[in-house]
Amino acid sequence: MTAPDAPRPPLPPFTHASAIQKVRMAEDGWNSRDAKKVATAYTVDTQWRNRAEFIHGRDEVEAFLTRKWNRELEYRLIKELWAFSENRIAVRYAYEWHDDSGNWFRSYGNENWQFADNGLMALRFACINDLPIHPSERKYLWPLGRRPDDHPGLSELGL
Repeated sequence: MTAPDAPRPPLPPFTHASAIQKVRMAEDGWNSRDAKKVATAYTVDTQWRNRAEFIHGRDEVEAFLTRKWNRELEYRLIKELWAFSENRIAVRYAYEWHDDSGNWFRSYGNENWQFADNGLMALRFACINDLPIHPSERKYLWPLGRRPDDHPGLSELGL
């Protein structure tokens, strides 16, 4: 079993290539919809603001993600690097999902991340807007799980 604070490369300070790698790793993790595993990417004392919810610590992250993926069905996410510096990364993203009544949404957002020296995310600030979409407007049609490498990103999709 991995120690709670084991390094998670790539580590800061980030280069353009390592920031892109970190963003893709985060996207892949969230697309797994495995709340327990995803929570290990954050420091034990991580702090989040997600919409109007304030989350403190890895246990709250896991509980939040479990609730999220129980409500946001068939969740598929694409993240794109926006900017980076030594230990910070900014991303924009969009994800598609439906509720238990079959109503589809595309949620758009921006996140600001700050990493500890060991590569775990210590701070996450997210702003998100939900847009109802018709099923015919869906753009994320890959099988649940990791986005295929040849699937277009946000910019290529015009999002």
